[in-house]
Amino acid sequence: MAEELILVLDEGTTSTRAVLFAPDGTLRGAAQRQLTQFYPRAGWVEHDAAEIWHSTLACAREMVGQAGGADRIAAIGISNQRETVVAWDKVSGEPLARAIVWQDRRTAPLCAELREGGHEEAVRAQTGLLLDPYFSATKMRWLLDHQPQVAEAARAGRLAFGTIESWLAFKLVGRHLTDAGNASRTLLLPLQAPGWDDGLCSLFGVPRGALGELVDNVLPAGAAPRTHAGLLGAAIPICGLAGDQQAAMIGQNCLAPGEAKATFGTGAFVLANSGTTPPRSEHCLLSTVLMQLAGKRHYALEGSVFVAGSLVQWLRDGLGLIATAQESEALACSVADNGGVVLVPALSGLGAPHWQPQARGTISGLSFSATKAHIVRAALEAMAHQTHDLARAFAADGARWTTLRIDGGMVANDWMAQDIADIMRLTVTRPDFIETTALGAAMLAATGAGLHSSLAEAAAAMTGPGRDFAPRMDEETRRARIAGWDAAVAALLPLSAPPPPRSS
Repeated sequence: MAEELILVLDEGTTSTRAVLFAPDGTLRGAAQRQLTQFYPRAGWVEHDAAEIWHSTLACAREMVGQAGGADRIAAIGISNQRETVVAWDKVSGEPLARAIVWQDRRTAPLCAELREGGHEEAVRAQTGLLLDPYFSATKMRWLLDHQPQVAEAARAGRLAFGTIESWLAFKLVGRHLTDAGNASRTLLLPLQAPGWDDGLCSLFGVPRGALGELVDNVLPAGAAPRTHAGLLGAAIPICGLAGDQQAAMIGQNCLAPGEAKATFGTGAFVLANSGTTPPRSEHCLLSTVLMQLAGKRHYALEGSVFVAGSLVQWLRDGLGLIATAQESEALACSVADNGGVVLVPALSGLGAPHWQPQARGTISGLSFSATKAHIVRAALEAMAHQTHDLARAFAADGARWTTLRIDGGMVANDWMAQDIADIMRLTVTRPDFIETTALGAAMLAATGAGLHSSLAEAAAAMTGPGRDFAPRMDEETRRARIAGWDAAVAALLPLSAPPPPRSS
């Protein structure tokens, strides 16, 4: 009997991929297309939703062909960049405007207006989120206010709003749905409520009828929506849906309360499993739905950093300091230290634990002795320092990490992985297969398809070995690095901003 495979559609910020997995987690193939990044104004980031769909479909078809046909695919799993918003016409199925990407900061004035109106504490109590342009609801409001075709579709009852998994599912199966984890990133779903909240929809001015049907992250094959047969050659069930960071948690087998992972992709995101009780942060971290299984929710405490891999991309494409991302490791190793250079990568504002959308990046400590190697090294060092800032906030909230699992494209860089261990003063584990977002979506889909009896069984069967990085930096050097970073960040923060928690 031919081996059944899982097809994952892994929708990232800079590219879309289709990935084939065997039930034991073995990679069977991958296809990838780069996505166009649109920056129409400072702080604005957009995608073409039609390009996302056509690129995803092309990659999926390539992998179906490599699998030997659609009858070899047991199920599809989808993972996606989370807070990015697509507006489309439910009748024509076509996008009504460019998608507003999670990095976009255009709604900062609206967020400030809502905070000044005294709404943040109530919103945070319900959703676990802050009033920040990062999240989806204010993006939806902006589209309604500034795109006439979106407002017209709303008046006609044809408007659909969704994050990327919702958009892809609509194009694949013709149903407007979203999983609870992605929905929890919109500011419109209370953490413990079964569905969208009318009061939150009213606060943000988002018509509830434009939002999708909420579903579990694992969908049993018998009840799962199936793709239009003409798209991929057969009607394949979509059995798994998850936002990229939740999928990476699952792909790292962080299924027990207290287990934590850090993903370094376009941004950097640390999540710690909180079990079935929603966590409450007093230090500007987020509470989010990790997954919903058979109607039961599991939660995570999250720290979100907006710029990680995109910083290296900027060094390459914007400044021309490197020709390839891989070159950054050799440059960092070529100098003994950062030469006094500190780079704070607030190119899209500062995320957790500072939440300063108007902050902008800085490079300080420059002298005539500074070279591009020092600047590149300082950029990589910023990854460890941003992680350390989050660790202090987690510890202050009573969720101190004892180990940390890391993944994402950036951590293929051994120097950076070691630097994170050194600054964190913590053993860091990197899996041999670092694309854990796609793997987590495969685990969800394999569970729904019945290839594994439970998500825990899927994770145990599909998770591979890893490598440990133990701290080795002397404490004097470590403390000097942290002090230099703290001073550089403090220079960006307004006097009214509360200081971040302080600990080693």
